[in-house]
Amino acid sequence: MFTVFPNARLKPSPFYKVCVDEGMNSASIYNSMIMPSSFGDREAEYWRLIEGVSQWDVSVQRQVQLKGPDAGRLAQILAARDLSNCAIGQGKYVAICNSRGTILNDPIVMKLADDLYWMSIADSDMWLWSEAIAMERGLNVEVSHPDVSPMALQGPKAEEVVAHVLGDWVRDLRYFWFRQTEIDGIPVVVQRSGYSKQGGFEIYLCDGSKGRQLWNIFKEAGQPWGIGPGSPQTPERTESGLLSVGSDTDAWTSPFEVRMGKFTDLDIPSDTIGLKALTKIAEEGPKRHQLGLVLEGDTPAPLGFAWEALLKDGEKVGDMTNCIWSPRLKANIGYALISTDVDVGEEVFVARDTGTVAARLVPLPFL
Repeated sequence: MFTVFPNARLKPSPFYKVCVDEGMNSASIYNSMIMPSSFGDREAEYWRLIEGVSQWDVSVQRQVQLKGPDAGRLAQILAARDLSNCAIGQGKYVAICNSRGTILNDPIVMKLADDLYWMSIADSDMWLWSEAIAMERGLNVEVSHPDVSPMALQGPKAEEVVAHVLGDWVRDLRYFWFRQTEIDGIPVVVQRSGYSKQGGFEIYLCDGSKGRQLWNIFKEAGQPWGIGPGSPQTPERTESGLLSVGSDTDAWTSPFEVRMGKFTDLDIPSDTIGLKALTKIAEEGPKRHQLGLVLEGDTPAPLGFAWEALLKDGEKVGDMTNCIWSPRLKANIGYALISTDVDVGEEVFVARDTGTVAARLVPLPFL
Protein backbone atom coordinates (compact mmCIF):
# COMPACT_ATOMS: atom_id res chain seq x y z
CA MET A 1 0.00 0.00 0.00
CA PHE A 2 0.97 3.62 -0.44
CA THR A 3 -0.47 6.96 0.62
CA VAL A 4 -1.08 9.97 -1.57
CA PHE A 5 -1.73 13.26 0.21
CA PRO A 6 -4.19 15.22 -1.96
CA ASN A 7 -3.21 18.76 -2.86
CA ALA A 8 -4.13 21.34 -5.45
CA ARG A 9 -0.95 20.64 -7.44
CA LEU A 10 -2.11 17.13 -8.33
CA LYS A 11 -4.90 16.73 -10.86
CA PRO A 12 -6.83 13.52 -10.20
CA SER A 13 -7.43 11.04 -13.00
CA PRO A 14 -11.00 9.85 -13.61
CA PHE A 15 -9.53 6.34 -13.37
CA TYR A 16 -7.50 6.90 -10.18
CA LYS A 17 -9.90 5.30 -7.70
CA VAL A 18 -10.59 2.28 -9.87
CA CYS A 19 -6.82 1.79 -10.31
CA VAL A 20 -6.41 1.81 -6.52
CA ASP A 21 -9.14 -0.82 -6.33
CA GLU A 22 -7.31 -2.84 -9.01
CA GLY A 23 -4.28 -3.03 -6.73
CA MET A 24 -2.04 -0.19 -7.89
CA ASN A 25 0.95 -0.24 -5.54
CA SER A 26 3.40 2.14 -7.19
CA ALA A 27 3.11 5.29 -9.24
CA SER A 28 5.04 8.32 -10.43
CA ILE A 29 4.20 11.96 -11.07
CA TYR A 30 3.81 13.00 -14.71
CA ASN A 31 2.27 16.25 -15.93
CA SER A 32 1.20 17.00 -12.33
CA MET A 33 -0.85 13.80 -12.22
CA ILE A 34 -0.46 10.36 -10.66
CA MET A 35 0.66 7.78 -13.21
CA PRO A 36 0.26 4.11 -12.21
CA SER A 37 3.49 2.15 -12.68
CA SER A 38 2.66 -1.27 -11.24
CA PHE A 39 -0.16 -3.34 -9.81
CA GLY A 40 2.08 -5.66 -7.83
CA ASP A 41 3.58 -8.04 -10.39
CA ARG A 42 5.78 -6.24 -12.89
CA GLU A 43 6.83 -9.40 -14.69
CA ALA A 44 3.23 -10.52 -15.24
CA GLU A 45 2.30 -7.01 -16.40
CA TYR A 46 5.16 -7.06 -18.92
CA TRP A 47 4.16 -10.42 -20.41
CA ARG A 48 0.49 -9.43 -20.45
CA LEU A 49 1.47 -6.55 -22.74
CA ILE A 50 3.66 -8.76 -24.93
CA GLU A 51 1.24 -11.68 -25.24
CA GLY A 52 -2.26 -10.45 -24.42
CA VAL A 53 -3.98 -7.19 -23.59
CA SER A 54 -3.20 -4.65 -20.88
CA GLN A 55 -5.44 -1.83 -19.63
CA TRP A 56 -3.75 1.46 -18.72
CA ASP A 57 -4.71 4.73 -17.08
CA VAL A 58 -2.73 7.22 -19.17
CA SER A 59 -4.70 10.34 -18.25
CA VAL A 60 -1.29 11.90 -17.56
CA GLN A 61 -1.01 12.14 -21.34
CA ARG A 62 -2.87 15.41 -21.10
CA GLN A 63 -4.57 17.19 -23.96
CA VAL A 64 -3.78 20.79 -24.82
CA GLN A 65 -6.73 22.07 -26.81
CA LEU A 66 -6.41 24.78 -29.45
CA LYS A 67 -9.83 26.17 -30.40
CA GLY A 68 -10.71 29.09 -32.62
CA PRO A 69 -10.14 30.56 -36.09
CA ASP A 70 -6.34 30.49 -35.64
CA ALA A 71 -6.13 27.01 -34.09
CA GLY A 72 -4.54 25.48 -37.20
CA ARG A 73 -2.07 28.32 -37.54
CA LEU A 74 -0.98 27.99 -33.90
CA ALA A 75 -0.60 24.23 -34.29
CA GLN A 76 1.72 24.80 -37.26
CA ILE A 77 3.73 27.52 -35.48
CA LEU A 78 4.36 25.04 -32.67
CA ALA A 79 5.00 21.87 -34.69
CA ALA A 80 8.15 21.22 -36.71
CA ARG A 81 6.15 19.13 -39.17
CA ASP A 82 3.94 19.99 -42.12
CA LEU A 83 0.33 19.95 -40.91
CA SER A 84 -1.17 21.43 -44.09
CA ASN A 85 -2.35 18.03 -45.29
CA CYS A 86 -3.59 16.79 -41.91
CA ALA A 87 -7.19 15.65 -42.33
CA ILE A 88 -10.00 15.82 -39.78
CA GLY A 89 -9.77 12.55 -37.87
CA GLN A 90 -5.98 12.25 -38.32
CA GLY A 91 -3.17 12.58 -35.81
CA LYS A 92 0.49 13.29 -36.51
CA TYR A 93 3.54 12.69 -34.35
CA VAL A 94 5.48 15.96 -34.09
CA ALA A 95 8.39 17.63 -32.38
CA ILE A 96 7.69 20.89 -30.59
CA CYS A 97 10.95 22.79 -30.36
CA ASN A 98 12.27 26.05 -28.99
CA SER A 99 14.13 28.63 -31.07
CA ARG A 100 17.43 26.71 -30.85
CA GLY A 101 15.86 23.50 -32.16
CA THR A 102 15.69 21.72 -28.81
CA ILE A 103 12.78 19.30 -28.38
CA LEU A 104 10.39 20.47 -25.67
CA ASN A 105 7.71 17.84 -26.26
CA ASP A 106 6.71 15.19 -28.82
CA PRO A 107 2.91 15.09 -28.86
CA ILE A 108 0.42 13.59 -31.24
CA VAL A 109 -1.36 16.54 -32.86
CA MET A 110 -4.98 15.55 -33.53
CA LYS A 111 -7.23 17.51 -35.88
CA LEU A 112 -10.85 17.27 -34.71
CA ALA A 113 -12.12 20.15 -36.88
CA ASP A 114 -10.70 23.02 -38.90
CA ASP A 115 -10.86 25.16 -35.77
CA LEU A 116 -10.16 22.48 -33.15
CA TYR A 117 -6.91 20.61 -32.42
CA TRP A 118 -5.67 18.54 -29.51
CA MET A 119 -2.04 17.98 -28.62
CA SER A 120 -1.67 14.73 -26.70
CA ILE A 121 1.47 15.60 -24.79
CA ALA A 122 4.43 14.05 -23.03
CA ASP A 123 5.70 15.38 -19.70
CA SER A 124 6.13 19.17 -19.90
CA ASP A 125 3.75 22.10 -19.64
CA MET A 126 2.64 22.73 -23.22
CA TRP A 127 -0.42 24.66 -22.07
CA LEU A 128 1.74 27.49 -20.75
CA TRP A 129 4.04 27.38 -23.79
CA SER A 130 1.17 27.31 -26.30
CA GLU A 131 -0.81 30.08 -24.65
CA ALA A 132 2.27 32.29 -24.38
CA ILE A 133 2.99 31.85 -28.09
CA ALA A 134 -0.66 32.49 -29.00
CA MET A 135 -0.76 35.69 -27.00
CA GLU A 136 2.62 36.91 -28.23
CA ARG A 137 1.55 36.35 -31.85
CA GLY A 138 -1.86 37.93 -31.32
CA LEU A 139 -3.74 34.82 -32.48
CA ASN A 140 -7.48 34.32 -32.19
CA VAL A 141 -7.39 30.99 -30.39
CA GLU A 142 -8.30 29.68 -26.94
CA VAL A 143 -5.77 27.34 -25.31
CA SER A 144 -7.06 25.03 -22.59
CA HIS A 145 -6.91 21.64 -20.90
CA PRO A 146 -10.26 20.05 -21.85
CA ASP A 147 -12.05 17.34 -19.87
CA VAL A 148 -10.32 14.56 -21.82
CA SER A 149 -8.58 11.57 -20.24
CA PRO A 150 -6.99 8.74 -22.25
CA MET A 151 -7.25 5.08 -21.28
CA ALA A 152 -5.13 2.65 -23.29
CA LEU A 153 -5.71 -0.94 -24.36
CA GLN A 154 -2.34 -2.32 -25.50
CA GLY A 155 -1.11 -5.71 -26.64
CA PRO A 156 -1.68 -8.12 -29.55
CA LYS A 157 -5.21 -8.93 -28.33
CA ALA A 158 -6.25 -5.31 -27.75
CA GLU A 159 -7.98 -5.02 -31.11
CA GLU A 160 -10.24 -7.96 -30.30
CA VAL A 161 -11.38 -6.30 -27.08
CA VAL A 162 -11.95 -2.87 -28.63
CA ALA A 163 -13.80 -4.39 -31.60
CA HIS A 164 -15.95 -6.40 -29.19
CA VAL A 165 -17.02 -3.16 -27.49
CA LEU A 166 -17.25 -0.82 -30.48
CA GLY A 167 -17.62 -2.98 -33.57
CA ASP A 168 -15.41 -4.11 -36.41
CA TRP A 169 -15.04 -0.58 -37.80
CA VAL A 170 -12.14 -0.07 -35.39
CA ARG A 171 -10.12 -2.65 -37.33
CA ASP A 172 -10.01 -0.24 -40.27
CA LEU A 173 -8.55 2.67 -38.31
CA ARG A 174 -5.06 3.53 -39.51
CA TYR A 175 -2.29 4.37 -37.06
CA PHE A 176 -2.89 7.74 -35.35
CA TRP A 177 -6.30 8.10 -37.02
CA PHE A 178 -9.32 8.43 -34.73
CA ARG A 179 -13.09 8.68 -34.56
CA GLN A 180 -15.46 10.41 -32.15
CA THR A 181 -18.20 8.13 -30.85
CA GLU A 182 -20.10 7.04 -27.72
CA ILE A 183 -20.01 3.94 -25.54
CA ASP A 184 -23.20 3.45 -23.51
CA GLY A 185 -23.79 7.19 -23.78
CA ILE A 186 -20.23 8.06 -22.73
CA PRO A 187 -18.54 10.43 -25.22
CA VAL A 188 -15.13 9.17 -26.34
CA VAL A 189 -12.53 9.53 -29.06
CA VAL A 190 -11.04 6.22 -30.23
CA GLN A 191 -7.57 6.29 -31.77
CA ARG A 192 -5.24 3.54 -32.93
CA SER A 193 -2.18 4.54 -30.93
CA GLY A 194 -0.35 3.95 -27.66
CA TYR A 195 3.06 3.98 -25.97
CA SER A 196 4.04 0.46 -26.99
CA LYS A 197 4.84 -1.42 -30.17
CA GLN A 198 2.48 -4.28 -29.36
CA GLY A 199 -0.55 -2.72 -31.02
CA GLY A 200 -3.59 -1.15 -29.47
CA PHE A 201 -5.87 1.81 -29.00
CA GLU A 202 -6.31 4.83 -26.80
CA ILE A 203 -9.84 5.63 -25.67
CA TYR A 204 -10.10 9.35 -24.87
CA LEU A 205 -12.80 9.76 -22.22
CA CYS A 206 -14.61 13.09 -22.72
CA ASP A 207 -16.61 13.07 -19.48
CA GLY A 208 -14.47 12.81 -16.36
CA SER A 209 -17.40 11.66 -14.23
CA LYS A 210 -17.57 8.37 -16.17
CA GLY A 211 -14.08 7.00 -15.48
CA ARG A 212 -15.04 3.95 -13.45
CA GLN A 213 -17.91 3.12 -15.81
CA LEU A 214 -15.71 3.25 -18.92
CA TRP A 215 -12.92 1.27 -17.25
CA ASN A 216 -15.30 -1.47 -16.20
CA ILE A 217 -16.89 -1.73 -19.66
CA PHE A 218 -13.52 -2.66 -21.16
CA LYS A 219 -12.46 -4.73 -18.16
CA GLU A 220 -15.57 -6.89 -18.50
CA ALA A 221 -15.32 -7.10 -22.29
CA GLY A 222 -11.67 -8.15 -22.09
CA GLN A 223 -12.12 -11.12 -19.78
CA PRO A 224 -12.11 -13.74 -22.61
CA TRP A 225 -8.72 -12.38 -23.70
CA GLY A 226 -7.19 -12.26 -20.22
CA ILE A 227 -7.20 -8.48 -19.79
CA GLY A 228 -5.57 -7.04 -16.69
CA PRO A 229 -4.32 -3.70 -15.37
CA GLY A 230 -0.89 -2.40 -16.30
CA SER A 231 1.07 0.64 -17.36
CA PRO A 232 3.65 1.68 -19.95
CA GLN A 233 6.52 -0.79 -19.58
CA THR A 234 10.08 0.54 -19.61
CA PRO A 235 11.50 -2.82 -20.80
CA GLU A 236 9.06 -2.98 -23.74
CA ARG A 237 9.43 0.67 -24.75
CA THR A 238 13.23 0.28 -24.69
CA GLU A 239 13.18 -2.97 -26.67
CA SER A 240 10.87 -1.22 -29.15
CA GLY A 241 13.02 1.89 -29.51
CA LEU A 242 10.42 4.38 -28.24
CA LEU A 243 11.63 7.84 -27.26
CA SER A 244 10.96 9.39 -23.86
CA VAL A 245 11.39 13.15 -24.17
CA GLY A 246 12.84 14.56 -20.97
CA SER A 247 14.41 11.21 -20.09
CA ASP A 248 16.33 10.51 -23.31
CA THR A 249 16.82 14.18 -24.22
CA ASP A 250 18.52 17.16 -22.64
CA ALA A 251 18.41 20.94 -23.08
CA TRP A 252 20.27 20.72 -26.42
CA THR A 253 18.74 17.66 -28.08
CA SER A 254 17.33 18.23 -31.56
CA PRO A 255 14.91 15.88 -33.35
CA PHE A 256 17.70 14.81 -35.70
CA GLU A 257 19.71 13.39 -32.78
CA VAL A 258 16.97 11.05 -31.57
CA ARG A 259 15.63 9.50 -34.79
CA MET A 260 12.85 12.05 -35.31
CA GLY A 261 14.26 13.35 -38.57
CA LYS A 262 11.62 11.51 -40.61
CA PHE A 263 8.92 13.32 -38.62
CA THR A 264 10.55 16.75 -39.03
CA ASP A 265 9.87 18.95 -42.04
CA LEU A 266 11.83 22.00 -43.13
CA ASP A 267 9.57 23.11 -45.99
CA ILE A 268 7.04 24.65 -43.63
CA PRO A 269 5.95 28.22 -42.79
CA SER A 270 8.84 30.45 -41.81
CA ASP A 271 7.21 31.41 -38.50
CA THR A 272 7.39 27.82 -37.20
CA ILE A 273 9.35 27.99 -33.95
CA GLY A 274 12.83 26.51 -34.28
CA LEU A 275 12.79 26.24 -38.07
CA LYS A 276 15.90 28.38 -38.61
CA ALA A 277 17.90 26.36 -36.07
CA LEU A 278 16.62 23.03 -37.36
CA THR A 279 17.54 23.95 -40.93
CA LYS A 280 21.08 24.78 -39.83
CA ILE A 281 21.39 21.52 -37.87
CA ALA A 282 20.15 19.54 -40.87
CA GLU A 283 22.64 21.25 -43.19
CA GLU A 284 25.62 20.81 -40.87
CA GLY A 285 24.59 17.40 -39.54
CA PRO A 286 23.89 16.60 -35.87
CA LYS A 287 26.84 16.14 -33.52
CA ARG A 288 25.19 13.27 -31.62
CA HIS A 289 22.93 10.35 -32.50
CA GLN A 290 20.86 7.83 -30.57
CA LEU A 291 21.93 4.19 -30.64
CA GLY A 292 21.15 1.08 -28.64
CA LEU A 293 23.42 -0.38 -25.97
CA VAL A 294 23.76 -4.00 -24.88
CA LEU A 295 25.68 -4.14 -21.61
CA GLU A 296 27.80 -6.99 -20.35
CA GLY A 297 26.45 -8.90 -17.38
CA ASP A 298 23.51 -11.12 -16.56
CA THR A 299 22.11 -9.31 -13.51
CA PRO A 300 19.37 -6.67 -13.84
CA ALA A 301 20.91 -3.23 -13.32
CA PRO A 302 18.55 -0.41 -14.31
CA LEU A 303 19.48 3.24 -14.66
CA GLY A 304 19.17 5.38 -11.56
CA PHE A 305 18.19 9.03 -11.40
CA ALA A 306 20.89 10.36 -13.73
CA TRP A 307 22.48 9.69 -17.09
CA GLU A 308 25.73 7.69 -17.02
CA ALA A 309 28.81 8.67 -19.02
CA LEU A 310 29.97 6.60 -22.00
CA LEU A 311 33.70 6.31 -22.48
CA LYS A 312 35.90 5.31 -25.41
CA ASP A 313 39.69 5.28 -25.15
CA GLY A 314 39.30 6.95 -21.77
CA GLU A 315 37.39 9.94 -23.16
CA LYS A 316 33.74 10.75 -22.68
CA VAL A 317 31.87 10.37 -25.99
CA GLY A 318 28.26 10.47 -24.81
CA ASP A 319 25.77 9.34 -22.20
CA MET A 320 23.58 6.34 -21.49
CA THR A 321 20.12 7.87 -21.07
CA ASN A 322 18.15 4.72 -20.29
CA CYS A 323 18.94 1.21 -19.08
CA ILE A 324 16.68 -1.68 -18.14
CA TRP A 325 16.70 -5.47 -18.03
CA SER A 326 15.14 -6.96 -21.17
CA PRO A 327 13.16 -10.14 -20.40
CA ARG A 328 13.24 -11.16 -24.07
CA LEU A 329 16.92 -10.40 -24.75
CA LYS A 330 18.10 -11.53 -21.29
CA ALA A 331 20.41 -8.54 -21.03
CA ASN A 332 20.64 -5.00 -19.73
CA ILE A 333 19.85 -2.74 -22.67
CA GLY A 334 19.69 1.00 -23.02
CA TYR A 335 20.06 4.06 -25.20
CA ALA A 336 23.20 5.98 -26.02
CA LEU A 337 23.12 9.66 -26.92
CA ILE A 338 26.59 9.64 -28.35
CA SER A 339 28.99 11.44 -30.69
CA THR A 340 28.43 10.69 -34.37
CA ASP A 341 32.14 9.78 -34.48
CA VAL A 342 31.17 6.55 -32.70
CA ASP A 343 28.83 4.12 -34.46
CA VAL A 344 27.09 0.75 -34.44
CA GLY A 345 29.37 -2.22 -33.76
CA GLU A 346 31.85 -0.36 -31.58
CA GLU A 347 32.48 -1.05 -27.92
CA VAL A 348 32.18 1.63 -25.25
CA PHE A 349 32.37 1.60 -21.48
CA VAL A 350 29.62 2.80 -19.15
CA ALA A 351 30.75 4.62 -16.00
CA ARG A 352 28.35 3.09 -13.46
CA ASP A 353 28.23 3.48 -9.69
CA THR A 354 29.30 -0.15 -9.38
CA GLY A 355 32.24 0.27 -11.76
CA THR A 356 32.94 0.47 -15.48
CA VAL A 357 30.89 -1.89 -17.65
CA ALA A 358 31.57 -2.77 -21.29
CA ALA A 359 28.73 -2.26 -23.77
CA ARG A 360 28.17 -2.86 -27.50
CA LEU A 361 26.51 -0.25 -29.70
CA VAL A 362 23.63 -1.63 -31.80
CA PRO A 363 20.90 -0.24 -34.04
CA LEU A 364 17.49 0.71 -32.71
CA PRO A 365 14.97 -0.77 -32.21
CA PHE A 366 16.29 -3.87 -30.47
CA LEU A 367 13.16 -5.87 -31.41
